[in-house]
Amino acid sequence: MKFFIDNWFLFVTAIASGGLLLWPMLSRGSVGGKLSVSEAVRLINREKATLIDVSEPADFASAHPVGARNVPLSVLEKSTDLPKNKSLPIVVVCPSGARATRGVAILRKLGYEKAQVLGGGLAAWREANLPIEKAA
Repeated sequence: MKFFIDNWFLFVTAIASGGLLLWPMLSRGSVGGKLSVSEAVRLINREKATLIDVSEPADFASAHPVGARNVPLSVLEKSTDLPKNKSLPIVVVCPSGARATRGVAILRKLGYEKAQVLGGGLAAWREANLPIEKAA
């Protein structure tokens, strides 16, 4: 017991460093966790994730990631453009990420448990030099 009392700072340091090591893993799995662009690309390429843009049609027409489906947030709950297989991952994007967060909440309520937000939205996609297209 004397050892623990004399070296309490070592135990506090060990617990704090262990918590800091575990924090990224725990926060990534939470509802508020956001995907990095590289994680989103990995999901799209390896796990056949669907990229859903929840922007309004005018915003979608001005710029969106190549291959994204436009399902505006206002019609997300009733849309028939969502994937039939609810076990596949879905990456939700919008210009800033605010609408995408609400979109993920709606999709999870509909049973799409692997729906995740692209952190940074379309701006992060552009910053990573990934392809953007504009509707005609």
